[in-house]
Amino acid sequence: MKFSDFTVADWKENGRFFDTCLLPYTGLTGSEHPAEAAEVLERLRDFMDLIEKPYQGRIVTYPAIQYQTAESTAYVNDICRKVKSKQFQFAVVVTGEVRVSAELIHESDLVLSLPELEGLSKSELSVHIKQKIERMWQSDK
Repeated sequence: MKFSDFTVADWKENGRFFDTCLLPYTGLTGSEHPAEAAEVLERLRDFMDLIEKPYQGRIVTYPAIQYQTAESTAYVNDICRKVKSKQFQFAVVVTGEVRVSAELIHESDLVLSLPELEGLSKSELSVHIKQKIERMWQSDK
């Protein structure tokens, strides 16, 4: 679910079921032509669908971190730390264009970076995502 799908009352009633925050990171630089920016966002949306749809009752998607700067790694780590300290047990960073590793984004519990998964078919990608997410959830038990 998207963060904007909740009211305060909804969250109070059902928030305990949503333990995972999905943080999209587009990695735009500002130098993209509008059509290029749209393509970047579409790829990220399609990638996120593979994560959001199977786990609708457990994952909440937060607003995207749009632009990449020299301080982006620290900023993304800071956001992960904050969402985990307030509402969520897990933070998953997802990128469609930017090569990002778990070593760089060490405050996240999982990084899913589409460029790191090049060559996988859509079905292989779905299986890979499922394994990674479920392993993350199981490792906490």
